[in-house]
Amino acid sequence: MNTRTTRTLAVALSLTAALAISGCSSSGSSGSSGSSDTAGESAKPKMTVSGAFMPEPVNDKMAGAFMVIKNDSKTADKLTAVTSPLSDDLQIHETKDQKMQQVQAMDVPANGELKLERGGSHVMFMGLKSTPKVGDKVTVELRFEKADPVKVELDVKERTYNAQNSNAH
Repeated sequence: MNTRTTRTLAVALSLTAALAISGCSSSGSSGSSGSSDTAGESAKPKMTVSGAFMPEPVNDKMAGAFMVIKNDSKTADKLTAVTSPLSDDLQIHETKDQKMQQVQAMDVPANGELKLERGGSHVMFMGLKSTPKVGDKVTVELRFEKADPVKVELDVKERTYNAQNSNAH
């Protein structure tokens, strides 16, 4: 094998591993289907976030982020953007029919939650400025259509880590 073939193979394997690890292609369902537009527009929704983490990235090409965004208000909202010093290109992705696709926004239902989890909806970091390691923290800012922005610290976990949302019951 020549150097070019070896590099191409290495990049292909890294991208494949990163996609598998980030949960982009595993099966599962997202609990965020459906939108509930409530007439109570006067109260600005307040969002809280729990279980935020990022599996340790394989390389500096991409990484996934997962969390639960809870809306305790009577006003439905939408997650419209995510920013971070780690990357200039953060994307909101959903998984439908086991295929990942970028979307412009995701519903956060009134008195409900948006689950960003492996195999379902998630945040993708493209083109990382550095590669965080297990134990590091990555700061992101979630932006919404109505609610104020929320700063979140993602705990960088082992690549195989998967949060158990047992506190949902």
